[in-house]
Parts: sequence; structure tokens; C-alpha cells
Amino acid sequence: MDQEKIGKFIAKCRKEQGLTQAQLAEMLGITYKAVSKWESGKGLPDPSRMIDLCNILKITVNDLLSGEKVEEKNYVNKVDDNLIELQKQKQAMNMAVRICYLLIAIILFICNFLNVILYGIEEATKKPEFFIMVSIALIWLFVYTYIINKVDSKRNMGYVIAIFVIGVIVVLLVPLFFTILL
Repeated sequence: MDQEKIGKFIAKCRKEQGLTQAQLAEMLGITYKAVSKWESGKGLPDPSRMIDLCNILKITVNDLLSGEKVEEKNYVNKVDDNLIELQKQKQAMNMAVRICYLLIAIILFICNFLNVILYGIEEATKKPEFFIMVSIALIWLFVYTYIINKVDSKRNMGYVIAIFVIGVIVVLLVPLFFTILL
């Protein structure tokens, strides 16, 4: 989807309806800055606002996502294209979130590991930072696992808990074993 094209289309339709950015924003219950952001191509309307926006501008969601009035003969093809593009964007966003959560969990694990290596397990566990970092790492791991599995059933929740328990074992025992081996 071309955000700039969509933004110009929103601006055009808004002007055709004789509305200012502020008036459109008020009708949608948002700030005029959000409308300005859309029209400058720096963002897209939230999906929860698209239907209301389209009703106000007297266009279809397909028109909005295409950035132009869609002719009836091309309507079905444009709907398919827009749905595919939305799905691709959603998958890219999900992957970015997953990578961020995983990187943070790995960084916290490495910090704990280095703490144990530098100070030994006895000294490291006496420091409150150790338990804080372990707790944060485990919470991140749980959230990461939860997001990956998109928990929507009890069966998936069991899977998330199993991975979480394995994570607890890894975060707590790997540094301990490494210290014993040294």
C-alpha cells in the first residue's frame, strides 16, 4: 500500500466533503495531527477508524486502501490485493515484535551469565540485581512465548508454560553448571 497515495486521496476526499482536518478529526474523535499524519503519508488510519472515516468521506474501505476510487470491474481484484497487503504488513509487524522480545531476553540472559562468571554463583546470587535480571528475563521469556503462540486456547497455554519452565531451567542452571565446570 502506498501511504502517500492514500494520504493524498484522504485529503482530496476530505476537501470534496468541505471539511477541514480539525472537523474530520473531531468527527472521528481523534486529533487533527493524526489526520495531518495520514494526509502527509506518514501513517495510515487505525483499522478501527477506517469504516467511520470511509462513511464520512463517502468512499469504501477498498477505495481508501487503494488510494483511489475503484471501478466496479476492478473491485474484486483490488479487494484481494488490499487484503494480501494488509496481511503482509501484519506479519512483518509480528516478526519485528518477536525479534525485539527475543533480543531483550537474550541480552538479559547474557547479563546474568556474565554476572555469574565474573563473581561466581555464591556472590552473584547475593546481589539483588541478579534476581531482578533473572525475574525480568523470565517475564520477557514468558511474554515472548505467549506472543509467538498467540495463546487463544488452554492447549496453547500448556505449551507456553512448558516453554517457560524450560526457559527458567536454562536461565538459572546454565550459569550454575558453567561455574561448576570452571
